[in-house]
Amino acid sequence: MHDSPPVVLVHGFWHGSWCWSPVTEQLAALGVASVAVDMDGHGLRGPAPRSRWSRPFDAAAFATEPSPVAGVTASSAAAVLADQIRTIGAGRPCLVVAHSMGGVVATAVAELVPELVGGLVYVAAFAPVSGLPAVHYTTCPENTSDSLDRLVAAGPARVGAMRIDTGDPERRDLLKEAFYNDLDDRTADAAIALLGTDAPAGIPIEPLTLTPERYGSVPHSYVVCGRDNVLPVALQLRFVKEIDAVSATPTTVTELDSSHSPFLSRPAALADAIAAALPALPPE
Repeated sequence: MHDSPPVVLVHGFWHGSWCWSPVTEQLAALGVASVAVDMDGHGLRGPAPRSRWSRPFDAAAFATEPSPVAGVTASSAAAVLADQIRTIGAGRPCLVVAHSMGGVVATAVAELVPELVGGLVYVAAFAPVSGLPAVHYTTCPENTSDSLDRLVAAGPARVGAMRIDTGDPERRDLLKEAFYNDLDDRTADAAIALLGTDAPAGIPIEPLTLTPERYGSVPHSYVVCGRDNVLPVALQLRFVKEIDAVSATPTTVTELDSSHSPFLSRPAALADAIAAALPALPPE
């Protein structure tokens, strides 16, 4: 495993590289080198709206202030991620692992620079490979969840972001139920405190054009989360089916009995699933 390509870990909306910390520890124990990155518009790349910190808190301003990450799109975020992968792998292909809406950006990267993506592991992630934007899947029959709708605190079209209020005590239980329903309260509260408020609306609304020659040449795996309250299992399995329609090889599927956030609730099992994707990668 020590000679395996580096693993690049990509988080989902509102999260940051911090959420992968338990998994990087488990991968290190397996002898697998990994680096978690901040997706464009998030973490150190995602400034918060000023109204988030206003005191007293002005809910009306928070609901209307234009987002500082409104200009981020799936394509621009993919360009940033491609540069991150190029740096981490020193030009060598990496195994890219993407969670939730990070799957949109990772999908775009696999088409943009397939030579840098030795494999792509989706973790309860959006994989809009059919030509439809990710937002389309939020209204399809397989999506029976309204978790995200109940969390949004501002109109995405108005502010340019999917904005959540992580400081609202009335929404705390909704956040835990959506993302961390199998975590203890202490860990869930710590994670909620680290969430960003704004996720770029430009990422889920951009349709991607994928080709069998580029995206389809990348080996794909999918980790299905059986207790997911954001992406129901039926929707995750639809993504697997659509990936298989484009990919040269069948998608390897692993099932975990976890919430939408197995990187916190099942880090060892998730690390095993990630490590299992490494042998299929081409040698250096």
